[in-house]
Amino acid sequence: MSAALFLCDDLSGDELSLTGSEGRHAATVRRVRLGEEVHLADGRGTRAVCTVVALEHDVVRLRVSTRVTEPEPVPRVVLVQALAKGDRGELAVELATEVGVDEVVPWSAERCIVKWDGPRGEKSLSRWASTAREAGKQSRRARHPVVSHWVSTEELLARVSGTPTLVLHEGASAPLASVELPSSGELLLVVGPEGGVTDRELSALTAAGAVAVRLGSSVVRTSTAGAAAIAVVSARTSRWA
Repeated sequence: MSAALFLCDDLSGDELSLTGSEGRHAATVRRVRLGEEVHLADGRGTRAVCTVVALEHDVVRLRVSTRVTEPEPVPRVVLVQALAKGDRGELAVELATEVGVDEVVPWSAERCIVKWDGPRGEKSLSRWASTAREAGKQSRRARHPVVSHWVSTEELLARVSGTPTLVLHEGASAPLASVELPSSGELLLVVGPEGGVTDRELSALTAAGAVAVRLGSSVVRTSTAGAAAIAVVSARTSRWA
């Protein structure tokens, strides 16, 4: 079983302390023991392998044995995820994080039932970011995905221009398993809402340079499509090498 991982913003120094919620979780929930090896990560790519040297109620003190900075995988994968009702959007972020997504961009597509604006939008965005953080910790990632501000279709088109982009669409003829993928740089994967990407959106995206692809013969829900696509891309590139 792999060592437990906890989050710590500052990993400098030979001795570190876990305090606050992470310290309580390590000491009272995970119940780490003296001499146990644990990993600390800052979410920005640095991982410290440590040994527990002292325990208090909500403080764990550790000695660092090794510290490494893990490079960002290539190509960099960005999931453009349409807003979804209920907790399906957060589920999409969680699953995408577990399989290694580098950035999540919430997209306000035409058929989105949910609308993000003002304080409500900021609260929802915060939940997505928190989900990415917790999923990154759960999956032992040293580098957590960035959750960017939500975009309109017009704003999305500006980012698609000049960037390799694949739009998941059930009516596409090209399978994701066989299209050409970049070996470096950035790749955008666009996932529509439950109602799907509209013809107008698809036309605009392909005019900007995107390519429509399908995952397979079955229709995949918006909450799982992104993770499935990232897995295919990672297996076909050096990301999972």
